[in-house]
Amino acid sequence: MKISVIGAGSWSTAMAKVLSQKGHEVTLCARKEEDAKRMELEGENLKHLAGVDLPKKLNFSSFKKIPPSEVVVFGVPAQHVRDVLKEIEFETHGIVNLAKGLEIKTLKRMEEVFKEFTDVPYATISGPSHAEEVAREIPTSVVVSSRKREFAEEIQKEFSTNRFRLYLNDDLSGVEIGGALKNVIAIAAGVLDGFGGWDNSKAALITRGLAEITRIGIKLGADQKTFMGLSGLGDLVVTCTSRYSRNRTIGEMIGKGGMFSDDSNFVVEGAYTVVAELKLAKKLKVDTPIARAVYALIYEHKSPFELIEKLMKRPLKEEW
Repeated sequence: MKISVIGAGSWSTAMAKVLSQKGHEVTLCARKEEDAKRMELEGENLKHLAGVDLPKKLNFSSFKKIPPSEVVVFGVPAQHVRDVLKEIEFETHGIVNLAKGLEIKTLKRMEEVFKEFTDVPYATISGPSHAEEVAREIPTSVVVSSRKREFAEEIQKEFSTNRFRLYLNDDLSGVEIGGALKNVIAIAAGVLDGFGGWDNSKAALITRGLAEITRIGIKLGADQKTFMGLSGLGDLVVTCTSRYSRNRTIGEMIGKGGMFSDDSNFVVEGAYTVVAELKLAKKLKVDTPIARAVYALIYEHKSPFELIEKLMKRPLKEEW
């Protein structure tokens, strides 16, 4: 297949490598032409995925010159997807989204944002898939979901390798909700790591975080089973525990006494998704105490110890 990958971050670059090694004709498109030329010259993405050799047959281009493709893979951070769609022009028969997040202004999932710009078949890939490990060919399993079953099956077949395995999941809403909201929980998990590693607390946080995500998902019509799968529990666990997790890392920094700061080279999706999540939770009348605590931590600079005490003193209740 002819495939264009939009965005030259770590995850986009790793996916471009996987697809090129699979035998597809792949073009990795960076925002800036000089970045594309630099990757082509150096044979790696020093800015976002240093130390990983890129296939010699991988092509490089910029947003201004996206070649006609059978499939376009979008690896742009969630809060920038709309702006990029307004900026670029492309020809394709289908779109595969890699971004995980909710748009702050509209509270929309990525599928809903893309629908405003195109009606070609759309799919999302989600699950425990840190770019650093995918690029190093460490076995990884994810899910692909689409409203069009045939398109999801095609992507499953054409994207799967003996190191990158795709499962089908028809619950597109649930897959995107799980992928977005797990980043918020991971920030809280990082805070506990910053304290020196509170294992009991972290296990409880992951479990109750999953319950919080599931409550929102069910209200939006998602299947509860989805949140026990790769795009729910699987992605949540890896994001809360991995040294590669940007969301967990920013939480760890806060746990050690630092403060959150916006860095365009180090996108922390959870810090933005939490804003949308709280607005959505209010609209749906869903209780999200962990998300409220993460928001207070980042934007109100509340003490993490104070927030933990507040969580622990909530009225006692049934688990289910």
